Amino acid sequence: MEKYLMGEYDIIVIGAGHAGCEAALASARMGNKTLIFSINLEAIAMMPCNPSIGGTGKGHLVREIDALGGEMGVNIDKTFIQSRMLNTAKGPAVHSLRAQADKHKYHVEMKKTIEKQPNLDMKQDEVVDIMVEDGRISGVVTRTHAYYKCKAAVLATGTFLRGKIFIGDSNFESGPNGLAPSYELAENLKKHGMKLRRFKTGTPARALSSTFDYDKMSRQDGDERIVPFSFMNDDLDIDQVPCWLTYTNEETHKIIRDNFQRSALFGGEIEGIGPRYCPSIEDKVNRFPDKKRHQLFIEPEGKDTEEMYIQGMSSSLPEDVQHEFYHSIEGLENISITRPAYAIEYDCIDPLDLNLNLEYRYIKGLFCAGQFNGSSGYEEAASQGLMAGINAALEINDRKSLILDRSEAYIGVLIDDLVTKGTNEPYRIMTSRAEYRLVLRQDNADSRLTDIGYSIGLVTEERHEKYLKKKAAVENEIARLQKTFLKPDEHGDFMEKYGSTPLQNKISYFELLKRPEITYENLGHIDSGRPKLSSHAIDQIEVQIKYEGYIAKQMRQVERFKKLENKQLSPDLNYDEMDGLRIEAIQKLNKIKPLSIGQASRISGVSPADINVLMIHLEKNRRAR
Repeated sequence: MEKYLMGEYDIIVIGAGHAGCEAALASARMGNKTLIFSINLEAIAMMPCNPSIGGTGKGHLVREIDALGGEMGVNIDKTFIQSRMLNTAKGPAVHSLRAQADKHKYHVEMKKTIEKQPNLDMKQDEVVDIMVEDGRISGVVTRTHAYYKCKAAVLATGTFLRGKIFIGDSNFESGPNGLAPSYELAENLKKHGMKLRRFKTGTPARALSSTFDYDKMSRQDGDERIVPFSFMNDDLDIDQVPCWLTYTNEETHKIIRDNFQRSALFGGEIEGIGPRYCPSIEDKVNRFPDKKRHQLFIEPEGKDTEEMYIQGMSSSLPEDVQHEFYHSIEGLENISITRPAYAIEYDCIDPLDLNLNLEYRYIKGLFCAGQFNGSSGYEEAASQGLMAGINAALEINDRKSLILDRSEAYIGVLIDDLVTKGTNEPYRIMTSRAEYRLVLRQDNADSRLTDIGYSIGLVTEERHEKYLKKKAAVENEIARLQKTFLKPDEHGDFMEKYGSTPLQNKISYFELLKRPEITYENLGHIDSGRPKLSSHAIDQIEVQIKYEGYIAKQMRQVERFKKLENKQLSPDLNYDEMDGLRIEAIQKLNKIKPLSIGQASRISGVSPADINVLMIHLEKNRRAR
């Protein structure tokens, strides 16, 4: 049937999950006429798995999204029901904020934000094909044969692309949460030469709150002091909802072991590769046979629902087996399951086929983001969506792409890992993946990225002005602390109260704060001259002072890293013509086309000897010039 033209846009975003929402909002806020498609508008910013935002490593990403002018941090601050700072027993580099979300309200607020955003239209329809002219995307076609022209597009299909759900020996075509999958688009992308592969993920069962026995579980409350995700919010105060902690046991494990053969995972039905760091319960029991129990978090899905999420227990076992093993757990003996656990398999791209700006190498103007790129998690998806939307907007306006490197942001680590190293399983960000963790703290994300967001036109004047005021407040307070002194004969009981060594000589408050037992908060008991500061500013002051020497040392490491990143390689280099490179290195370098010596050094299969050949090549070119 002949297609008919229904509109012309600068940028079209295909998919309205966490990646698609950030991509569309970024594009529209940068002044581009934008259209976002969703198979079902109820799927906008949907949380088909855990009802939370943030966590270890992931909290860093959310802060960075916020600092650049994205929406995820703002939205979770509107809709959270519990907030906790994780890893506080460790250093500030790995402190990570995590918030339980009211998942329905999260969707509602994000949908409302999209509806009110100037330059942005949204439509409920399924994109089934992309149009390509002279190697560049020119439009998209929907199931209803409507044709929309565009200058660039972002593919953010999540787990919908040829989605297939598995519950035991039952499997059926479906997107997450029972929504319709997208099949025709996958086939048409292949016709355009795109190579797709299969990944899988899964989600646990949901059960009614009134059927849990909370007396048998450990209560997990939120933090007394709520730290906002968004730098636009100084303080937040709500009545928080508790979560609960329980464990599997040997009976649970026996039920699972006795039914391994009935699991879709072990039965051979699932061909996709699942996430190593978020395995199903049967996978955990199989891989760790000596472990007596596994931890489970019982998390509310919202304030207006009875449904609870049983984190740590995703499964592809049949419903009858699920019923048996869930009921074997302390506190869950009488639960009423409303939604069974399932595994879902879907198509995604090999991220090695993407450039660092997330543009698909073989079709100009086509950018890719989220789980379609082989990642896992709402935060990883939103980060890529934001960068894909930004770079699509920059590209169609003939501006240089925004590429954050590994020393600038966790977002840079995430994208560089995917595009340079690739992934053979759904990729999850972790603090251990970043080489410069002490520089890439979550508390200083605005210091690292807000000016960048402002320079590309995404950060608003209001946000930038707020950032500049906070920056000045931090600098002024550090300077004041350096000039304010405590004498040995003053406040002796203060040193004793906090178990700190008595003073022999006068000491500045700056030096006093370097002592691990002294915090900025308790210093306030003797410091009458301190200004009123936001929690964000206080966090930054304390970390900068306590870790001053370590931060300086890491900055020197960053300088050495930058030297390699600044040794640029032309994307047009033909590595076949370069003497001294090994065959594997030639193949990898020709495929990935690294933009610098630093990026080339991180490619799997490129050795230090190959890097030396590239360095010699650059030096020869320099001398020739």
